[in-house]
Amino acid sequence: MHFSLWEKLGFALLTATWVAFGANYVGNTIIHTEPLAESAYKIELEAAEQAPAAEVASAEESALTLLASADLGKGAKTFKKCASCHSNTDGAKHKVGPNLWDVVGRAKASAAGYKFSGALKDKGGDWSFADLDQFLASPKGFAKGTKMSFAGLKKASDRAAVLVYLQSLSKTPKPLP
Repeated sequence: MHFSLWEKLGFALLTATWVAFGANYVGNTIIHTEPLAESAYKIELEAAEQAPAAEVASAEESALTLLASADLGKGAKTFKKCASCHSNTDGAKHKVGPNLWDVVGRAKASAAGYKFSGALKDKGGDWSFADLDQFLASPKGFAKGTKMSFAGLKKASDRAAVLVYLQSLSKTPKPLP
């Protein structure tokens, strides 16, 4: 019996299809999957619109009032979110963001060797606890056009803890307000 080229190709395609469907059936029989009740990795999305200035001001006040009771350990733990982009030791090189050693009281956009956005350069002045709190709450709300893509820390207690932690990153820490 002699088969034509088209018959051979058709039979090969049919065999490949049977093998694929058979492997899928056997795989589904062996491994039972169940949908997750909730996402395994949660992604915080930034709101489409920035918080109004009144909300930022009230968030600022609530974080600043929590500074005296803020936990340094919690601040170090929360800072791990920042550590992927910021170094925090004396003399360390900049990462995607500037080194945050001794940032409290330092002039804004002044870390030597780091190229800051114009939005942050235009702010001027020194990093006060209030300014850092507003920046941590909403970087883009504080300095529209900043390069920092982090959405911010919404909980005042988290911001207060990070502020206390940032204050500790200095040979001579600045006093709390």
